[in-house]
Amino acid sequence: MQKKKTPLRKCIVTQEMKPKKELLRVVRSPEGEVFLDPTSKKSGRGAYLTNDLETIDLAQKKEILSRHLKVKVPEELYDELRRYNLRGKIK
Repeated sequence: MQKKKTPLRKCIVTQEMKPKKELLRVVRSPEGEVFLDPTSKKSGRGAYLTNDLETIDLAQKKEILSRHLKVKVPEELYDELRRYNLRGKIK
């Protein structure tokens, strides 16, 4: 029996390929709303971030998410990403 392939995605900050389950997905909906997508199933333009505080801080400082999603990302989203990281939902 063949082993199932693990889907890989690239972090937009570190440019590292990692298993999809280890990354945070942020989505811009067709209406322009930006939000965290813990299920990775929402429709819209997605961006993946490594789940650590340094990466989240760098994404905010350099506005990498805003450039990738082509919309202004609210500061509250970065706070939500940090809270999600601290809860340890993704390892």
